[in-house]
Amino acid sequence: MEKNNAPFHRKLRHLLLLAVLTAMALTLFIIEAQIPLPIGIAGVKLGLANLVTLFLLVKFSARDAALVLGMRIFLGNLFTGQAVSLLYSLAGGILSLLVMLLLCRAFKGRSVWFVSVMGGISHNIGQMLIAICLLGVGGVIYYIPFLLVSGILMGLLTGLATQGFLKAWERLPIQ
Repeated sequence: MEKNNAPFHRKLRHLLLLAVLTAMALTLFIIEAQIPLPIGIAGVKLGLANLVTLFLLVKFSARDAALVLGMRIFLGNLFTGQAVSLLYSLAGGILSLLVMLLLCRAFKGRSVWFVSVMGGISHNIGQMLIAICLLGVGGVIYYIPFLLVSGILMGLLTGLATQGFLKAWERLPIQ
Protein backbone atom coordinates (compact mmCIF):
# COMPACT_ATOMS: atom_id res chain seq x y z
CA MET A 1 0.00 0.00 0.00
CA GLU A 2 2.81 2.43 0.89
CA LYS A 3 4.61 1.88 -2.43
CA ASN A 4 1.53 2.91 -4.41
CA ASN A 5 1.48 6.28 -2.63
CA ALA A 6 5.19 7.00 -3.14
CA PRO A 7 4.76 9.01 -6.39
CA PHE A 8 1.97 11.03 -4.80
CA HIS A 9 4.12 11.78 -1.74
CA ARG A 10 7.05 12.86 -3.94
CA LYS A 11 4.81 15.20 -5.92
CA LEU A 12 3.28 16.58 -2.75
CA ARG A 13 6.70 17.20 -1.18
CA HIS A 14 7.84 18.93 -4.37
CA LEU A 15 4.72 21.11 -4.46
CA LEU A 16 5.20 22.04 -0.81
CA LEU A 17 8.83 22.93 -1.45
CA LEU A 18 7.81 25.17 -4.36
CA ALA A 19 5.19 26.83 -2.14
CA VAL A 20 7.80 27.54 0.54
CA LEU A 21 10.26 28.88 -2.02
CA THR A 22 7.53 31.06 -3.56
CA ALA A 23 6.76 32.45 -0.11
CA MET A 24 10.47 33.06 0.45
CA ALA A 25 10.87 34.88 -2.88
CA LEU A 26 7.72 36.90 -2.26
CA THR A 27 8.89 37.87 1.22
CA LEU A 28 12.27 39.01 -0.12
CA PHE A 29 10.52 40.97 -2.88
CA ILE A 30 8.12 42.72 -0.49
CA ILE A 31 10.83 43.54 2.07
CA GLU A 32 13.06 44.88 -0.67
CA ALA A 33 10.23 47.05 -2.03
CA GLN A 34 10.09 48.78 1.37
CA ILE A 35 13.81 49.61 1.42
CA PRO A 36 14.68 52.64 -0.71
CA LEU A 37 18.27 52.52 -1.92
CA PRO A 38 20.18 55.80 -1.45
CA ILE A 39 21.23 55.81 -5.11
CA GLY A 40 18.62 58.14 -6.57
CA ILE A 41 18.14 56.13 -9.75
CA ALA A 42 14.64 54.85 -10.43
CA GLY A 43 14.38 51.09 -10.86
CA VAL A 44 17.57 50.10 -9.05
CA LYS A 45 16.87 47.30 -6.58
CA LEU A 46 18.89 44.63 -4.84
CA GLY A 47 17.09 41.79 -6.62
CA LEU A 48 17.33 39.42 -3.67
CA ALA A 49 14.24 37.46 -4.75
CA ASN A 50 16.31 36.34 -7.74
CA LEU A 51 18.21 34.14 -5.28
CA VAL A 52 15.26 31.74 -5.31
CA THR A 53 15.01 31.71 -9.11
CA LEU A 54 18.70 30.96 -9.50
CA PHE A 55 18.59 28.31 -6.78
CA LEU A 56 15.73 26.54 -8.59
CA LEU A 57 17.60 26.68 -11.91
CA VAL A 58 20.67 25.07 -10.34
CA LYS A 59 18.98 22.47 -8.11
CA PHE A 60 15.64 21.75 -9.76
CA SER A 61 14.28 22.73 -13.18
CA ALA A 62 13.56 25.65 -15.47
CA ARG A 63 9.86 24.83 -15.16
CA ASP A 64 10.01 25.14 -11.37
CA ALA A 65 12.00 28.37 -11.61
CA ALA A 66 9.55 29.85 -14.13
CA LEU A 67 6.55 28.86 -12.02
CA VAL A 68 7.94 30.41 -8.83
CA LEU A 69 9.15 33.50 -10.70
CA GLY A 70 5.73 34.02 -12.30
CA MET A 71 3.93 33.64 -8.98
CA ARG A 72 6.38 35.99 -7.26
CA ILE A 73 6.00 38.66 -9.94
CA PHE A 74 2.22 38.46 -10.02
CA LEU A 75 1.69 38.29 -6.25
CA GLY A 76 4.49 40.73 -5.47
CA ASN A 77 3.04 43.39 -7.73
CA LEU A 78 -0.43 42.68 -6.37
CA PHE A 79 0.63 42.89 -2.72
CA THR A 80 2.80 45.99 -3.11
CA GLY A 81 0.17 47.80 -5.17
CA GLN A 82 2.57 48.29 -8.07
CA ALA A 83 0.39 46.99 -10.89
CA VAL A 84 2.02 49.47 -13.28
CA SER A 85 5.37 47.79 -12.81
CA LEU A 86 3.97 44.36 -13.74
CA LEU A 87 5.09 44.71 -17.37
CA TYR A 88 8.57 45.81 -16.29
CA SER A 89 8.85 42.93 -13.84
CA LEU A 90 7.67 40.39 -16.39
CA ALA A 91 10.00 41.59 -19.12
CA GLY A 92 13.00 41.71 -16.83
CA GLY A 93 12.14 38.43 -15.12
CA ILE A 94 11.55 36.46 -18.31
CA LEU A 95 14.69 37.72 -20.06
CA SER A 96 16.75 37.14 -16.92
CA LEU A 97 15.34 33.63 -16.51
CA LEU A 98 16.17 32.72 -20.12
CA VAL A 99 19.73 34.06 -19.90
CA MET A 100 20.38 32.35 -16.57
CA LEU A 101 18.89 29.08 -17.84
CA LEU A 102 21.24 29.06 -20.83
CA LEU A 103 24.24 29.91 -18.66
CA CYS A 104 23.33 27.35 -15.97
CA ARG A 105 23.22 24.68 -18.65
CA ALA A 106 26.47 25.88 -20.22
CA PHE A 107 28.31 26.02 -16.88
CA LYS A 108 26.52 22.97 -15.44
CA GLY A 109 25.57 24.77 -12.22
CA ARG A 110 29.03 26.25 -11.63
CA SER A 111 29.97 29.95 -11.60
CA VAL A 112 26.66 30.85 -9.98
CA TRP A 113 27.90 34.37 -9.26
CA PHE A 114 28.58 34.94 -12.99
CA VAL A 115 25.19 33.52 -13.98
CA SER A 116 23.60 35.90 -11.48
CA VAL A 117 25.52 38.91 -12.81
CA MET A 118 24.35 38.13 -16.33
CA GLY A 119 20.82 37.64 -14.97
CA GLY A 120 20.97 41.07 -13.30
CA ILE A 121 22.16 42.71 -16.50
CA SER A 122 19.55 40.96 -18.64
CA HIS A 123 16.81 41.84 -16.15
CA ASN A 124 17.66 45.51 -16.51
CA ILE A 125 17.84 45.17 -20.31
CA GLY A 126 14.36 43.60 -20.33
CA GLN A 127 13.02 46.47 -18.26
CA MET A 128 14.72 49.01 -20.53
CA LEU A 129 13.12 47.42 -23.60
CA ILE A 130 9.66 47.82 -22.04
CA ALA A 131 10.47 51.41 -21.04
CA ILE A 132 11.58 52.21 -24.59
CA CYS A 133 8.34 50.74 -25.95
CA LEU A 134 6.21 52.70 -23.49
CA LEU A 135 8.15 55.95 -23.15
CA GLY A 136 10.34 56.18 -26.22
CA VAL A 137 14.13 56.07 -26.45
CA GLY A 138 14.82 59.68 -25.46
CA GLY A 139 13.64 59.53 -21.88
CA VAL A 140 15.27 56.19 -21.15
CA ILE A 141 18.62 56.05 -22.91
CA TYR A 142 20.48 57.93 -20.18
CA TYR A 143 19.60 55.29 -17.59
CA ILE A 144 21.27 52.44 -19.48
CA PRO A 145 24.84 52.82 -18.11
CA PHE A 146 23.58 53.17 -14.54
CA LEU A 147 21.28 50.17 -14.83
CA LEU A 148 24.02 48.04 -16.37
CA VAL A 149 26.40 48.87 -13.51
CA SER A 150 23.66 48.19 -10.96
CA GLY A 151 22.87 44.89 -12.72
CA ILE A 152 26.49 43.86 -12.34
CA LEU A 153 26.78 44.90 -8.68
CA MET A 154 23.41 43.61 -7.54
CA GLY A 155 23.80 40.43 -9.62
CA LEU A 156 27.14 39.78 -7.92
CA LEU A 157 25.59 40.30 -4.48
CA THR A 158 22.69 37.98 -5.28
CA GLY A 159 24.99 35.41 -6.87
CA LEU A 160 27.23 35.26 -3.82
CA ALA A 161 24.18 34.95 -1.56
CA THR A 162 22.87 32.13 -3.79
CA GLN A 163 26.19 30.30 -3.55
CA GLY A 164 25.93 30.47 0.24
CA PHE A 165 22.34 29.24 0.11
CA LEU A 166 23.35 26.32 -2.13
CA LYS A 167 26.05 25.28 0.33
CA ALA A 168 23.58 25.46 3.21
CA TRP A 169 21.06 23.44 1.16
CA GLU A 170 23.55 20.60 0.76
CA ARG A 171 23.78 20.29 4.56
CA LEU A 172 20.00 20.00 5.03
CA PRO A 173 18.63 16.51 5.69
CA ILE A 174 15.62 17.03 3.35
CA GLN A 175 17.37 16.11 0.12
